[in-house]
Amino acid sequence: MAETRDRITLTGVRVRAHHGVFDFERAEGQDFVIDVSVAVDLAAAASADALDRTVHYGELAEAVVAAVERDPVDLIETVAERVAAVALGFAAVEEVEVTVHKPEAPITVPFADVSVTIVRGRA
Repeated sequence: MAETRDRITLTGVRVRAHHGVFDFERAEGQDFVIDVSVAVDLAAAASADALDRTVHYGELAEAVVAAVERDPVDLIETVAERVAAVALGFAAVEEVEVTVHKPEAPITVPFADVSVTIVRGRA
């Protein structure tokens, strides 16, 4: 199969969750910002103007938020893996790139953002 260059991208999805290593992160929670880009062959959807031949980005966004909100974990790496698995659950998705930003990370020096990015595809 040829590599798909078509993508659907959600940028800056904000989710309040309780992930982190420290007790105060778990208790107080903080905002996480998620970017998700899925590789999908969009030719069939475009030619037929058919939603059922693509990924409904509203449903993808809701699934991402639900994945981030559920049971707390220590690492944003784990959150990224969880989001990737959710995105790959959509049949049309061939590959996903996920970035999890933690702009309120407990770091002692001035910073703008901390993030991890992973890329996962179908096995």
